[in-house]
Amino acid sequence: MIPAVLPTYSRAPLHFVKGEGTWLIEEDGRRFLDLGAGIAVNALGHAHPALVAALTEQAQKVWHLSNLYEIPQQEELARRLVDASFADTCFFTNSGTEACELAVKMARKYWYEKGQPERVEILTFDGAFHGRSSAAIAAAPTEKMVKGFGPLLPGFKVMKWGDWEALEAAVSGTTAAIMIEPVQGEGGIRPIPDADLKALRALCDKTGTLLILDEVQCGIARTGRLFAHEWAGVTPDIMMVAKGIGGGFPLGAVLASEEAASGMVAGTHGSTYGGNPLGCAVGIEVIKHVTDPAFLAEVNRKSALLRQKLEGLVAAHPDVFESVRGLGLMIGLKCRASNADIVKAGYANEVITVPAADNVLRLLPPLTITDDEIAEAITRLDAAATDVEQALAK
Repeated sequence: MIPAVLPTYSRAPLHFVKGEGTWLIEEDGRRFLDLGAGIAVNALGHAHPALVAALTEQAQKVWHLSNLYEIPQQEELARRLVDASFADTCFFTNSGTEACELAVKMARKYWYEKGQPERVEILTFDGAFHGRSSAAIAAAPTEKMVKGFGPLLPGFKVMKWGDWEALEAAVSGTTAAIMIEPVQGEGGIRPIPDADLKALRALCDKTGTLLILDEVQCGIARTGRLFAHEWAGVTPDIMMVAKGIGGGFPLGAVLASEEAASGMVAGTHGSTYGGNPLGCAVGIEVIKHVTDPAFLAEVNRKSALLRQKLEGLVAAHPDVFESVRGLGLMIGLKCRASNADIVKAGYANEVITVPAADNVLRLLPPLTITDDEIAEAITRLDAAATDVEQALAK
C-alpha cells in the first residue's frame, strides 16, 4: 500500500524532535551536529531566539491577509532588501521554485512590452538546479528531473557550464535572458570565477540580454557577502532568493531593477501566501542579522577556519576525499569514495551532511556555527571517513 505521505523521497530513518542552534536532537536523545541546515535554509540555526520572538509576536496579531491589502511587514522587508542590494523592487514568494517562475515570466514580459515578443529564450547551464516546477525542470533538464514529465516547456536552451565562448555564440535575437547560479549548489558546489561573472555581465550589456541570477542557495550571507555576486562586483537585472531568507520559515523573493520589472504591472502576477505577515516578520529579523557587517565578517572568518581544517581532513583520508571547493560556508568536499556512503557514515557518527552531483559532499552549516562546533564537525567527519575507509578495505 502507498504510504500516507507520497513516497517521492528516500528518507533517512531519523526522527528529529528538537533543534538548538547547530544541533538536532533525535527522539532517542542523540545529538546530531547539523552541517546541512535544512539544505542552507536554517541560516541562523535552529530555534534562534530572535526568530522565535518575531514569529511568536506576529502570530498573536495576524497571520494572513492576502495581497488584496497593504502589509506593513512585507513593505519593511522589501525596503530592507532593496536598500541592501542592486534592486529597486521586490516580489515575495513561498519558495525558490516560485521565484524561478516569476523570474522567467518577468524576463519574457519585459521584451513583450518592449515590442520584441520573439525574445523568449532563456539560456541556462548544465548542472543547474532551479526548482521542480514545469519551467524550472525545463531550465535544468537532467534525466531524473524530467523523465516521464514531458513534453517540456519550450523556450529554454541549456549551455555547457564554463564554455563562455559557446554561450556568446548562442545569444541571438530571440534571447530574453541568461539564468545562472553564481555558485551551483545541487550541481556540486561550483562557483563561477569572478572574471567569468564579469564577462557574463558584459555580454548581457552588449546584447541587451537580461541577466537572471539564482541565489536561492548561495544568497543571504551564505558566501560571506549578502549575495554571492557581490564578490565579483557585478549586478543582475533579476535575482531569485529563498532558503536562508526565512531562516526556516517558507519564504522566497524575486528582486529586480525598475527597468527589468517594468512589464509586471497590476494583475500580471500574484501569490495567495507570498509576503504574508508571519513570513515577513521572520524575514525582517533574518535580514537584520545577516546585513550586519560584523556578522558577515564572522561568516568569512569561520569559513576560512573550517576550510583550513577540511584541507587537513582531505589530506588525512586521500582514499575518501579528493579536494575542497566552494565559497564561504557553502563548501563542497569532492569525494573519491561514494558521497552517499559518506553521508550514511555521518549519520552513524551523528553528523549531518548533504550529497550533491559530481560525487560531492555539501557542508552548509548554520552561519552561526561556533569555533568549537567546527572542531567537533571535523572530529565527527574524521570518524565517518575512517568508517568508510574500513568498509572499503574489506
